Amino acid sequence: MTTSFGAAHTAIPREPNVLIQRFHGLNSSHSLLLNKRIHVFPDSTSNRPIIRAVSTPVKPDTSTEPKRSKVEIFKEQSNFIRYPLDEELLTDTPNINEAATQMIKFHGSYQQTNRDERGSKSYSFMLRTKNPCGKVSNELYLAMDDLADQFGIGTLRLTTRQTFQLHGVLKKDLKTVMSTIIRSMGSTLGACGDLNRNVLAPAAPLARKDYLFAQETAEDIAALLTPQSGFYYDMWMDGERIMSAEPPHVVKARNDNSRGTNFPDSPEPIYGTQFLPRKFKVAVTVPTDNSVDILTNDIGVVLVSDDNGEPQGFNIYVGGGMGRTHRQEATFPRLAEPIGLCTKGRYIVCSESYCCYTTRKWEKG
Repeated sequence: MTTSFGAAHTAIPREPNVLIQRFHGLNSSHSLLLNKRIHVFPDSTSNRPIIRAVSTPVKPDTSTEPKRSKVEIFKEQSNFIRYPLDEELLTDTPNINEAATQMIKFHGSYQQTNRDERGSKSYSFMLRTKNPCGKVSNELYLAMDDLADQFGIGTLRLTTRQTFQLHGVLKKDLKTVMSTIIRSMGSTLGACGDLNRNVLAPAAPLARKDYLFAQETAEDIAALLTPQSGFYYDMWMDGERIMSAEPPHVVKARNDNSRGTNFPDSPEPIYGTQFLPRKFKVAVTVPTDNSVDILTNDIGVVLVSDDNGEPQGFNIYVGGGMGRTHRQEATFPRLAEPIGLCTKGRYIVCSESYCCYTTRKWEKG
């Protein structure tokens, strides 16, 4: 026996489950697709069956949030880059654990092993200084030279980002070396890790207005994006802070949250607990000076001057970088692109805003 179903003119067997694939009651331009199973129930008072439509259950959403990396969790649980490095430095082992290895990068150091040795690993640490626009005092240079002989492997290396690297420091000597650098008016804070690295500028000792202003700009940006929670001095100076006074306009810019860029009431108003998703690089230069590779930085700042050499503003470039992850095609080196002109008094706002944008975009996924 078959039963007619309205205007569909579809023969329906009397079996309990029948799948109707298409309904033709509407015109062809508004055809309606059905994906419902129907059940045929006999009516006790009539020979004609009752047809009821039952919706197919919706499949549950099985998608999950992206898996968080170990480093992201380490940073979140570190009490602003203190734990577990503070505990690991007190142990007698020659190395530090995985989480502390990630944390010490923010202090300007990498744990390394001697790759030429076989069998048991021989651990040491590389320290990198942070010298905005490549400025190094006589006192700091002499201190670094002496530390290389006493606690390193006798070499002092210069990098393409205007910093020193000191290799071969043992774990037991880290605090001595770090504190000596700090007391010699140097710093390794932020020379490695997921935060702003050394800010470049032409190091040429030219007494021109544009060069001097470019160097001043680099120093201001470096000060603006320096971590504020004190973890560096807690670790290496027992909380004693030895640092020069910051320009008032830098302090004002860092504390200004009128654009919603800061983490309110946080020891790190710009970085928060997570800091950045990766290293962040800034460079400043003047036209025709190619001593810094301006387009390979996250922010490139090129000074604009008038005919008399007076600085008027900056052309801003963003999005450059040479980093990539092996076998991940979504990551690739790229050159920075221009986004516009920034007036002389607004460069620090541009730098902070773009750095904060990077942080917020990462946290929101």
